[in-house]
Amino acid sequence: MIKDFFKEYFVWYALYLLLVITFLFTFFLYHLSLDYFVTSLLFTTTLLSIVSLWQFSVYYRKRQELATNILLGKDSLLNSPLEKAFLEHYFALEKEQLQELSQYRRRERNLQNLVKMWSHQMKVPLSAISLMTQTNQLKPQDINRQLLSLDNYVDTLINYLKFHHHQSDFRFERIHLKEVVVEIIKKYRLLFLHKEIDIEIIGDWEIKSDQKWLTFAVTQLIDNALKYTKKGGKITIKMENSLIIEDTGIGILKEDIPRLFEEGFTGYNGREYQKATGLGLYMTKRILDDLELNIAIVSEIDKGTKVIIKK
Repeated sequence: MIKDFFKEYFVWYALYLLLVITFLFTFFLYHLSLDYFVTSLLFTTTLLSIVSLWQFSVYYRKRQELATNILLGKDSLLNSPLEKAFLEHYFALEKEQLQELSQYRRRERNLQNLVKMWSHQMKVPLSAISLMTQTNQLKPQDINRQLLSLDNYVDTLINYLKFHHHQSDFRFERIHLKEVVVEIIKKYRLLFLHKEIDIEIIGDWEIKSDQKWLTFAVTQLIDNALKYTKKGGKITIKMENSLIIEDTGIGILKEDIPRLFEEGFTGYNGREYQKATGLGLYMTKRILDDLELNIAIVSEIDKGTKVIIKK
């Protein structure tokens, strides 16, 4: 309120300050006693303070009156430039607050849906492990696969929350992408063996990026390729001034491709073959944007999908 008041009457205070400086210069120029100047300055400053307090009270009442008229729907009675400017400012603030409130509610809904989805997905591997225990069919490979699923769910959830609370901590350095890819393949080796999927890694790409977040993004893409490639298929990863992940999976519907990076979008295949959250590619796109990398997807049903990442 006080800031707006001084902004409104800035010209008057600026003129007063200019006059003070002018008189001070005049006194120095003619070698006059500064006693008269100080006395005059104290008098005029006191007078200005009294007038300012009175003017502020008028300004405050006017603001309250304007706000009341707006709330009562009497904005048609506002005619002066000041009143109209205040009205425009009021509605602009109201629009901004409504947009922020709408975004906040949308994020809350998404978070609630996410928690529900995650609680369901976390139960699947836990139930599988419980069933193995009850039937005395505990196999290290099967348990490790279920634990990998749990680890992926938790990792994605934590990174999603970090992004929505602006806690992404980027640290750029020179990295060899092949080393990142090899580590991801090692992590998923049991799933590759279980589905009998061939993996081919070609070339390398030295790039300046954040290793942790780039690893997360590439992991999501390899996880998708593995998830939607049928048993006995093949995944090829090429690196040469770009990263290309190509699979022989089920493919993506043409009409779904433009929406793949939307938050919560799963597409036909995501609903048909997996209980997907629709967050993996959404987060991948956001991370790659922040890392100043572009991503494109080309796909054909029953033939496979190609994901291309480049500068």
